[in-house]
Amino acid sequence: MIKVLFVCIHNSARSQMAEALLRKYGHDAFEAYSAGFEPGVLNPLAVKALKEEGLDISTHQTTSVFDLFKEGRLFHYVITVCDESSSERCPVFPGQAQRIHWSFKDPSRFEGSDEEKLVQTKEVMREIKAAVLTLIETLH
Repeated sequence: MIKVLFVCIHNSARSQMAEALLRKYGHDAFEAYSAGFEPGVLNPLAVKALKEEGLDISTHQTTSVFDLFKEGRLFHYVITVCDESSSERCPVFPGQAQRIHWSFKDPSRFEGSDEEKLVQTKEVMREIKAAVLTLIETLH
């Protein structure tokens, strides 16, 4: 199995969505995890967006990159999903894993009504899904 860790700042939306989507579409070929540099609270918009894919992450907890490192976890790929355009400090996970970076907007920074923010979060989820499907096709 190919072990993949998705990392962002708070592990509240983008990395959680990527993990859930890889688990769904990667089937038994991938083991997916997610973590954050400063774990926060699961973003309810990410939970709602994933329901569009038939996925329920409402019981997920956010995870610290440092906890995974302290546990001695090893990964084949570490994929950061931070937004380069907003100068986010994207964390680095030490080790021999191949590093990949995908830049996605941060749903926690979206403005507007709840419905407008949900529409934007769903768009990010679709972008992440496309990247995940390409990853699966490339590695499998």
